[in-house]
Amino acid sequence: MQPRPSAVRLLVPGNIRHNSGGNVYNAALARGLSQLGVRVDVEPVEGTWPVGNTEERRRLAGLLVRGTGNGDAVTIVDGLIASGAPDALEAAVEGGQRPWILLHMPLIDHPELEIRALRAAAGVICTSGSAAADITRRHGAARVHVALPGTEKAEPAVGSNPPHLLSVAALLPNKDQMLLLGALAQVQDLPWTAALVGSDEADPDYAREVRGALGEYGLEGRVRLAGELRGSALEEQWHAADLSLLVSRVEAFGMAVTESLAHGVPVVVRSGTGAVEALNLGAVDLAAQEGGGSRLPGAAVVLDTDPAPLAAVLRGWLSGPELQAQWRQAALAGRDRLPGWDATARQVLEIIGGPAPGPGHSSERRADGQ
Repeated sequence: MQPRPSAVRLLVPGNIRHNSGGNVYNAALARGLSQLGVRVDVEPVEGTWPVGNTEERRRLAGLLVRGTGNGDAVTIVDGLIASGAPDALEAAVEGGQRPWILLHMPLIDHPELEIRALRAAAGVICTSGSAAADITRRHGAARVHVALPGTEKAEPAVGSNPPHLLSVAALLPNKDQMLLLGALAQVQDLPWTAALVGSDEADPDYAREVRGALGEYGLEGRVRLAGELRGSALEEQWHAADLSLLVSRVEAFGMAVTESLAHGVPVVVRSGTGAVEALNLGAVDLAAQEGGGSRLPGAAVVLDTDPAPLAAVLRGWLSGPELQAQWRQAALAGRDRLPGWDATARQVLEIIGGPAPGPGHSSERRADGQ
């Protein structure tokens, strides 16, 4: 085991400015490490990541070769930057530096770049078991570790009448809000309201498509496009929620799922994605009860392009008070099973160095002085 580092240099993508799961994880990890007494330097790296252009990769190589200037410090690079720029990591190794990769999601479109980057790194810290399993299956990668996202403590939601449905995700094709709206259009005969909370600037063309679908389905009075919300405005939405949905086509983990469970709000996710792993963190163990097994605080639904299966699940939940109560009870019971961000920071520190100490002074700072 390597000596515990006194400092961590965290390189994060400068081109992802919306409230993504990766950005939330990176910021929370920096705070958590800082509270353990480790100095954290957060350096946003501008570029058209992943992959970037030749000049952006050359600049990244320079940053990595320069290192931290501190003998026992460790550099961690967000996988969105590192996975598509193996030449920069290889240059760092030649220069005597070997950074770690913090992998939020595998780089499916460029496996030939990803495998080189993973091999050049000191090791890979995956933010979900599904991501770790994927890169191990595809690349046979060694030195792969997992540090699951934590959650912030939250007050249980009180819900609404009629039920309020919530989807927290940037308006992006992968998040598949179009499928969600198609499903909601099929249950308009039942009472409910809904809000889509997430940036409409990450993909303006898709956001326009979503707005157009609201009009096409006649959902303008039922579904609110709230944009990206933070702080108390986001908490108000969680406070009013009865059910949340994350139906992404691809999801390494889905931090919106654990955020929902932290508020005691059950979740519907797409089967076959990493969001199922997040949902299972809140599963209630029924092994000691008749029948055994576990009870999910929501459901994982097999979905393709047809919204009908999702609509059927929503109809069953909206018209079934017993199912609503069961999912709600499971979500409330699962709140205490969720790890905190302190656990995430300790896990990362143990991966890159020695055992984590007790909480200490805060020492986080950004490279830009903020």
